[in-house]
Amino acid sequence: MSQEKVKGARSSILPEHGPLDENGREVLLSLKNVDITFGKGDDAVRAVQDASFDIYKGETFSLVGESGSGKTTVGRAVIRVNPLAAGEIQYKGVRISGKISHALDREVIRNVQMVFQDPAASLNERATVDYIISEGLYNFHLFENEADRVHKVETMIEEVGLLPEHLTRYPHEFSGGQRQRIGIARAMVMEPELVVADEPISALDVSIRAQVLNLMKKFQEEKGLTYLFIAHDLSVVRFISDRIGVIYKGRIVEVAEAEELFNFPLHPYTHSLISAIPIPDPKLEKNKVLFTYDPSVHDYSEDKPEFVCIGHDHYVYGNKEEIERYKAIREAGLPVKAITIRDPNAPEDGTAAEKKKAEEKALAASVREDELLIHPARDTGNIWYMILSFFLPILGLIAMAVFNHFHHFRNAKACRKGAVVGLIFLAAIVVIFLLLIVLAVI
Repeated sequence: MSQEKVKGARSSILPEHGPLDENGREVLLSLKNVDITFGKGDDAVRAVQDASFDIYKGETFSLVGESGSGKTTVGRAVIRVNPLAAGEIQYKGVRISGKISHALDREVIRNVQMVFQDPAASLNERATVDYIISEGLYNFHLFENEADRVHKVETMIEEVGLLPEHLTRYPHEFSGGQRQRIGIARAMVMEPELVVADEPISALDVSIRAQVLNLMKKFQEEKGLTYLFIAHDLSVVRFISDRIGVIYKGRIVEVAEAEELFNFPLHPYTHSLISAIPIPDPKLEKNKVLFTYDPSVHDYSEDKPEFVCIGHDHYVYGNKEEIERYKAIREAGLPVKAITIRDPNAPEDGTAAEKKKAEEKALAASVREDELLIHPARDTGNIWYMILSFFLPILGLIAMAVFNHFHHFRNAKACRKGAVVGLIFLAAIVVIFLLLIVLAVI
């Protein structure tokens, strides 16, 4: 199939532009009430439930949540790896989930590429870098001749910061950051419109992360790319995202513009994620009060929750009572303080202060008072128990057991010390005696 035929098929299957929303923004990707389930029957696991959001052309939409929340599952569903149990995914207004034509499937593969989390596992170790980057070009014949293919591959490898001589090498010869650059080059050489970046920097050193992010930003500006950026670190996505979606146990709980979300984290789970962002100042980090999300705060037994817009292009998941509270907070216009720093010099609350005072009083009690109140009068820990146990260790061990039975712990301790030392001394005598016998025989 020639390049011209591919382009013709593309234009005939997918529209040139996606639909526009009420604000005039082009919707490139749309998820509508998506459910993803693994397994069947009693063993079925509902990994994603009722997920809905739009991604606009040219933006970076970040999907954040803790490990196991369903982020990667959503990303793999977009590239048609994970099938849907319910709902649908649209690309430029065309349904791409479920059973679709072979021609449309090829168009989706070409237009939607993925950068994987683990750069080591996502590359074929037995293939050269040249073949890894060229594989998509071969599959879709996106080159006129061999010289054109080589030119495209060499141009791309240089754009990601590597050298043409690296094309003959194998993935194991590169560092983690270099392997991730190869993965990015493999995706970008296809000239996609949408890139699903599945935690592309989580496996990289801190010093390399900024380089990879800058590289992705450069491609976005030069080629007009759209990103679905999957991450669990809110401190990273704040500065690269146009909008952020928060996912918890497979459900989207909040979607808003980046600064809007950080200024007004309305859902408690979003609040907890922001409060977990580390502070570079060790003193402030030490006194930071962590906010832990407790799902039991929601009462959805009668008032069922919905995912609704509260204004300002801000969507939150909650019941009617919660939504009204969120709206009131947002309309007040006062940023929500998600990170709280405890004043180390502030007085403690009454209960804590009383507890601390009682502990100090207990520590200040005299030894005599401690013995009279806690230990029996006959539990003296007399040194003669220790001496007797030293000379008669077996008898000392028996006495220790008896004292323990009657809770005379100090006496038991004295017997144990004497018996242990006595046994060690007795063992030493026996060893010496045996050595003398051996020497005498020799």
